[in-house]
Amino acid sequence: MVMCMNSRMVPPATVSRLPGRPIPRLVGTSRDGQAMGTRLDWQRYLRCLRSGRGSTVGAAEKRLVVQMSVTTADVGTEVKFRDLDLERRNPGTVVAVILGGGAGTRLFPLTKRRAKPAVPIGGAYRLIDVPMSNCINSGINKVYILTQFNSASLNRHLARAYNFSNGVSFGDGFVEVLAATQTPGVEGKRWFQGTADAVRQFHWLFEDAKGKDIKDVLILSGDHLYRMDYMDFVQDHRQSGADITISCIPMDDSRASDFGLMKIDNKGRVISFSEKPKGEDLKAMEVDTTVLGLSKEEAAKNPYIASMGVYVFKKELLLNLLRWRFPTANDFGSEIIPASAKEVLIKAYLFNDYWEDIGTIKSFFEANLALTAHPPRFSFYDATKPTYTSRRNLPPSKVDNSKIVDSIVSHGTFMDNCLIEHSVIGIRSRISSNVHLKDTVMLGADYYETDAETASLLAEGRVPIGIGENTKIRNCIIDKNARIGKNVIISNSDGIQEADRSAEGFYIRSGITIILKNSTIGDGFVI
Repeated sequence: MVMCMNSRMVPPATVSRLPGRPIPRLVGTSRDGQAMGTRLDWQRYLRCLRSGRGSTVGAAEKRLVVQMSVTTADVGTEVKFRDLDLERRNPGTVVAVILGGGAGTRLFPLTKRRAKPAVPIGGAYRLIDVPMSNCINSGINKVYILTQFNSASLNRHLARAYNFSNGVSFGDGFVEVLAATQTPGVEGKRWFQGTADAVRQFHWLFEDAKGKDIKDVLILSGDHLYRMDYMDFVQDHRQSGADITISCIPMDDSRASDFGLMKIDNKGRVISFSEKPKGEDLKAMEVDTTVLGLSKEEAAKNPYIASMGVYVFKKELLLNLLRWRFPTANDFGSEIIPASAKEVLIKAYLFNDYWEDIGTIKSFFEANLALTAHPPRFSFYDATKPTYTSRRNLPPSKVDNSKIVDSIVSHGTFMDNCLIEHSVIGIRSRISSNVHLKDTVMLGADYYETDAETASLLAEGRVPIGIGENTKIRNCIIDKNARIGKNVIISNSDGIQEADRSAEGFYIRSGITIILKNSTIGDGFVI
């Protein structure tokens, strides 16, 4: 007989493995205190639990909790397994909120006409594809994306890539883009003032019909590069009993002062924060990272933990913090979470893998070129956890008599007798003969010009989209639809660190030349 526990039963229950018995015995306790038991097919028992017939509903959280003890013939002690909660892995009770970011001034001019999450990366993707793909691969299919600045291209990309008809299927879930808006009343006249304020202005969404089953809210950034199973993160949050959990990465001395650091106790509870500390303040933020699972050797090298800006909140707590406890606080990382540390349980979750904040031109440039390493620390070629993006129906790239070294070339590209070294080439790129690119990130083009259009432009002395003959480029980002003529040299040989030359079609940031989107660099020009 297979027995399924129902709501009339009260934990704890014990499972005893008897000598010679491959199938455990379930012993439960009824309300009148009588013990009951039967041989149990464990797999069928789990199926009963998953079907909903096997849930023990508590008054507070209405979640299944089965407490078990295992007894062996030669060991007289019991090993207790608490909170075997099958619903904890249920992604249907999680909603993800991806923050579209602010004005993106540190990524300017790439954000001149686009939101940060819409910035292309890796030749064929956009930054928003990273958290979206992480959600899909984690089974999370309820996603809100909050936007405010330059959101047109982001909205267009999301509509093409993540819908129900021709993009990635979300089953019974949804992907909704929520643009900053104004509503009647004094408070409704403000735009988003920060990460927390953006969520606050849409708090009512978590209480409508779509949010009725939601237990936890996952807060994500739209401008990070990493691969993460969010349900591992959420499950750790639930098992720890935390009110808020912060995903963090281990840090060594060389980088720690560039990040917001956290201090934890010996149980992983976050007790204090410090934003980009220096000197003695930095030393004071050292923690024993073995508490979070690092080996002693790794912990010695990485004595700090930095917040990734990735959080999970209990839904009801989040609503209370935003509406009642901190109604005027605008930011999660610098205001709400630090102020809540003494009032609620905040735990740290260690993410010991590749993560990069693509917040500056330098980090964007370096993260793209790092994709060409052997092997790269982050790869878009993981078949088990793919990165999704919009369908484009582009042909394979066509390469004639060219040499490509340590580079990525995206689909739909034309290359003729050129040398490409340590570079990333975006979709629909056109690179003419005797061109040499080195340490270059070329974002590609939004459309093709026909052969007739290209010939006509050249005949008129104008420049077609792409890179003209005999051009040499290094240490450069070339934005979409740029037109670079023949015999051009872009190398910043004078080592200029910052320059605004928008009238001439380029900027220099951190010594890196950025050719503007839709700009034209004429024949023979030297930068």
